[in-house]
Amino acid sequence: MGRELRTPIVSVMGHVDHGKTTLLDRIRGTAVAEREAGLITQHIGATEIPIEVIQKICGKDATGKITLPGLLFIDTPGHRAFTTLRSRGGALADIAVLIVDLNEGFKPQTIESLKILKDHKTPFLVAANKIDRLHGWVVTEDSSFHKTYSAQAEHVRHRLDEMVYELIGKLYEYGLSADRYDRIKDFQKNIAVVPLSAKTGEGIPDLLMVILGLSQRFLEKNLSYSTTHMGVGTILEVKDEVGLGTTLDMILYDGKIAVGDSIAVGSIGGAITSKVRALLKPAPLSEIRSEEGFAHAKKVIAAAGIKLVAPNIEGAVAGAPLRVIDSGTQDGVVREMQQDMKSILIETDTTGITIKADTLGSLEAIVNELKRDDIPIRRANIGDITKKDIIETNILKDEFYRVIIGFNVKLLPDAKEELRESDVKLFLGNVIYKLIEDYGLWVEEQKHLVDKKQSEVIVRPGRVKILPHCIFRQSKPAVVGVQVLGGVIKTRLNLMKADGTHVGVIKGLQDAGENIGEARYGDEVAVAIDGPIVGRQIKENDLLYVEIPERHSKILEFDLKDKLSPDEFETLEDFLAIKRKNNVFWGK
Repeated sequence: MGRELRTPIVSVMGHVDHGKTTLLDRIRGTAVAEREAGLITQHIGATEIPIEVIQKICGKDATGKITLPGLLFIDTPGHRAFTTLRSRGGALADIAVLIVDLNEGFKPQTIESLKILKDHKTPFLVAANKIDRLHGWVVTEDSSFHKTYSAQAEHVRHRLDEMVYELIGKLYEYGLSADRYDRIKDFQKNIAVVPLSAKTGEGIPDLLMVILGLSQRFLEKNLSYSTTHMGVGTILEVKDEVGLGTTLDMILYDGKIAVGDSIAVGSIGGAITSKVRALLKPAPLSEIRSEEGFAHAKKVIAAAGIKLVAPNIEGAVAGAPLRVIDSGTQDGVVREMQQDMKSILIETDTTGITIKADTLGSLEAIVNELKRDDIPIRRANIGDITKKDIIETNILKDEFYRVIIGFNVKLLPDAKEELRESDVKLFLGNVIYKLIEDYGLWVEEQKHLVDKKQSEVIVRPGRVKILPHCIFRQSKPAVVGVQVLGGVIKTRLNLMKADGTHVGVIKGLQDAGENIGEARYGDEVAVAIDGPIVGRQIKENDLLYVEIPERHSKILEFDLKDKLSPDEFETLEDFLAIKRKNNVFWGK
């Protein structure tokens, strides 16, 4: 056999509790109820529904010539279904269903899913779930949307229309044109929205037909696969199982794989080679994640989900590729796989933040987001956060990089203890954009605190004019009335004249007879200056400047310039011009 059309791989995505599992269970359950039309094949992490069963579920809605063999739903939410390591650039899923609770609308993981789909340019449709929750809704189990919609009271239909268009409006905010699926003429330009109930099965026939129609119309050229070529797949999960050792749950999406085949697997170290000891598939209609009732298979042809047993595969990582190899292809495949893994797994001697994630897909997504924001990465790796991660991060000098971002991973007990004694800042979560947003807000907050501390110790610009007829004491200390023309003056600061001559130190400030700590732009106050004699060193109408230490002036000019008010900035420029009159390199 040569190349044939395989089943499209469909990923169901969305916010937690919006109905992903219920939808998959309902599709499986409905298909099982129709099993006399064809056996439903259960795979590891996937359910294959043959076209005959879909046609029976959809009834008269299943119109037109169908060439695809069915649909393969993968029970692999979020980033696990998306990795660049499939065919050197692509997602594991061919098409996706974004499920949204009509009553709750967009939530963080909904937005996250949209970002994934847009980044990977994956075609998708929206399942507007929980229509049965509408007040007054009359359930017609497993019926098409049109049949159940026409059975509703007018006010119920009106409310549903409003909610669907609220959802369409939200998609528009994210730059996506959408409409209810039955009102779309051009599916390439518009996202199809299918109202349904995962709980009652209403609208599921419509969903299946839209997925099938979109796949057949726009994806056929991507669904060509070989039944004879060496197998290619993606690892979904790496597990340790009693009696089996380390196993790989994987999706085989091209070619064939057999017991005894040599394989190359993506790992943290780059690539592992091994030999297939066993291929396991769940018994028909068993639970999708069941660990019991496996049937041994000698050979498996794409597209399928299987559990693979092989020695020395402990280092394999979820999201990595798996390829069948022989003596002629081994070196090239291993080299290619090592390059691909190296492009995502990061370990450098430079400074930057640390990232830990559950799969390559999610790790790659975080790395890309951080690179987009020019945030340096010291280490990016797979797995839970360890004590070693905390220790190595804690020794970094820059507090902004003493940070670990963990996506869908745990903090191990010994790491928890180490964290308490460290200065490491930890961000844990399961929504990438939220994690990065939280990190950005924390950085801003820390920088604000640093600036605040710095501005409290840095001598800032200040300029005053001695007011005429306001000489209250000539010396020891001289007390004169001044107007602050720029910046700020405080006690214990040195003053100089406009020619750069040192005048003395501010001993005190008074406003209306009350002692004050500082005076700002526009204030008129009395100032006591230790050092000069009025009439000799200073006189009425003189301009006096706060003497800024050279080290402080550098910080003001190059680091805090944007934090200065206009009057402070102008005062600083005049001060620097005075200091640089005799030394052009002063403060540079």
